[in-house]
Amino acid sequence: MDKTALKFERMREDMVENQIISRGISDPKVIAAMLRVPRHLFVSDALMDQAYGDFPLPIGEQQTISQPYIVAEMTQALNLNEEDRVLEIGTGSGYQAAVIAEIVYRVYTIERIHELYVRARTLFDKLQYFNIVTRYSDGTLGWAAESPFDAIIVTAGSPAVPDFLISQLAKGGRLVIPVGNQDSQDLIRLYKDDKGIHETNLGACRFVKLVGEQGWKE
Repeated sequence: MDKTALKFERMREDMVENQIISRGISDPKVIAAMLRVPRHLFVSDALMDQAYGDFPLPIGEQQTISQPYIVAEMTQALNLNEEDRVLEIGTGSGYQAAVIAEIVYRVYTIERIHELYVRARTLFDKLQYFNIVTRYSDGTLGWAAESPFDAIIVTAGSPAVPDFLISQLAKGGRLVIPVGNQDSQDLIRLYKDDKGIHETNLGACRFVKLVGEQGWKE
């Protein structure tokens, strides 16, 4: 391993120890995934040295790569298994999808901004994430042809939970989504069973807005 690769590996280990484990993330699958995914490759060259910091970073198109802890928290809340099929709304940099792809059978991810969609797909191929399926579309409508999903994650703040996503969630499925206004949201976890939908509030958060037919307008 060259010096640069070793430097980033050590930064990644520090990130997981000091930002993830120390704040209560305990799922060994999530911890292992975040140790493996090279977060610095999901940001621009100019921001690589900041990639493992305890904050979000811009990725262009007025979008961001989420703070590492938030990625870990949302991933853990999905309670993932290796046979799961997961839908992600908002591919963005591709980092969240890569973390999930380390754990599950297949990830379906939708991005509405074409430049980000192309960039993420190129990086997935480079890193050999062949279990990630990408789509350029309005994510608020979900991906009905591939449903139902064992888990759904939304990586942008929505005024409400889109009905299409609830309908595409399998029985026993989990959905994690930020819900609120355009300035602040609560991270909501939904669980679907024979009795209906059960909701848990995981606390305050702040995401860019979810734009689409069942989200915010442009």
